Amino acid sequence: MKKYWLILGILFLSGLLPGCGRMEEPAGEHPPRLFGATYMTRNNPYFDVLHEALEEVVEGNGDILISRDPSQNQEKQNAQIQEMIEEGIEVLFLNPVDWEKVKPALEACREAGVVVIDVDTVVKDTEYVVSIVETDNYLAGALCAEDMMRRLNHARIVVIGNPIQTSIENRVQGFLDMIEGNDNYEVVYTGVGAGEFEVSAEVVAEFLKTGTEFNVVLGGNDPTALGVLAALQQYRRDKDVLIYGIDGSPDFKGMLELGYVTGTSAQSPKTIGEVAAQTAYDYLSGREVEPYISIEPYMITRDNLDDYEVNGWQ
Repeated sequence: MKKYWLILGILFLSGLLPGCGRMEEPAGEHPPRLFGATYMTRNNPYFDVLHEALEEVVEGNGDILISRDPSQNQEKQNAQIQEMIEEGIEVLFLNPVDWEKVKPALEACREAGVVVIDVDTVVKDTEYVVSIVETDNYLAGALCAEDMMRRLNHARIVVIGNPIQTSIENRVQGFLDMIEGNDNYEVVYTGVGAGEFEVSAEVVAEFLKTGTEFNVVLGGNDPTALGVLAALQQYRRDKDVLIYGIDGSPDFKGMLELGYVTGTSAQSPKTIGEVAAQTAYDYLSGREVEPYISIEPYMITRDNLDDYEVNGWQ
């Protein structure tokens, strides 16, 4: 599988491969510790895979991982984090709803001595977190733009992003920077899809009423792109439109196999979860950890889809 060497390298350095000198403490040598995890939503299978990867490492060390789902509500996420602090968590794996409005929860964690590992999308106030583990989201967007430019000499582009989520906004910026200064590529509409299928479908359905011509859509993640596809199909506007997502999800790859979408800049929630969990254990053991860990994405199209498992994550 392409880029498998990259994942192996990350896991080797993190001590997660069997026989590579795992750095975590053996289970049973300390009372079970309580870890917390919160994701902007669980209405996205990506976060289920990320959580399972965290859980495997934490439980493998004889510890306990609890989680909360704020359903894209930052005030709710802040309250849930406070609840987990009161329950006695020592570490929080944080995927914020809003990169700015999560600050009260970060302050509460610092006051309580809770270690914060920021996963998948960056908080604004990074001084409150021990480490950030995420995909190189800027590169993920740039890869989509590169693929589009290889296919089309001219494009009228629709971008569906999410300004409060830095991972998506960095993807959008990477895409925009690739086409900057080239008049052959024009963004004709920018919408907010909240990173979710249903919201993105509604946003695009409303946009289609304007009758604006376009032939490319960038979705900030795969659920966004698939919501776009659903709206375009409903209004029979899906012909001759390139649709890009970012994730490499099984659902998107299934649509890619059928020829309904164009490409996805893939990331690995398994790797992010494993590296984030190991980073937490390294820190608890007194080891120095990297403040920022970036994992390289890669492009999946129909041309190389056979190199990847369609029904699973990378």
